[in-house]
Amino acid sequence: MAQTVTINAERRRTTGKGGARQLRRAGKVPAVIYGHGREPEPLTVIAQELDRALIGIAAESVVIDLAVDGAAVKTLIREIQRHPTRKDILHVDFYEVHAGEKITLGVPIHLEGSPEGVRNSGGVLEQFLRELEIEVLPTDIPARVVLDVTDLAVGHSLHVSDVQLPGVRILDDPETTICTVVPPRVEEEPPAEVVAEEPAEPELIRKPKDEEEAADESETED
Repeated sequence: MAQTVTINAERRRTTGKGGARQLRRAGKVPAVIYGHGREPEPLTVIAQELDRALIGIAAESVVIDLAVDGAAVKTLIREIQRHPTRKDILHVDFYEVHAGEKITLGVPIHLEGSPEGVRNSGGVLEQFLRELEIEVLPTDIPARVVLDVTDLAVGHSLHVSDVQLPGVRILDDPETTICTVVPPRVEEEPPAEVVAEEPAEPELIRKPKDEEEAADESETED
């Protein structure tokens, strides 16, 4: 069963950057709702209420019961814009969904357990795919995909084809690797330091001056 949270919203009368700044100063977050042929409708939500609702959930895969002026609408969050340094939420996009209509979305992948190849062989668990793309009814959205990696030995992997989600159509390639246990990394020894040899003395071809003078004297005497 899909996880659901409730957030209250109000229709927004003003638009534009100036109006958005005023709302944020008042502790509100500009938002918009769209989907199913409806014109995008500007809304506002209370910043603190939104922050509390999003604690501990994967926002993109949780059904939001959005109470717009008291009328409940089932939605998914399609985009959250945050301040680059303070991480405050600046804007939220809500997408209306219908209970009987399948939707496409990504759900996070969570690896559970300590692999055998890590415990006993010093291997390293590497995860390559962190989100699974699925098609599903809003009422059947899993909060996350949990995979047990306890039995993975060194060189063994889990693939998309290993995931079992009843009532859910998985859109990723079945051969895609989700995670694998690789052999322990071996640190390379630093190359041996090469000690430069002292240059050899050049071979002396010309005789020293003393020897030359002695040779000249010997020739003179002859």
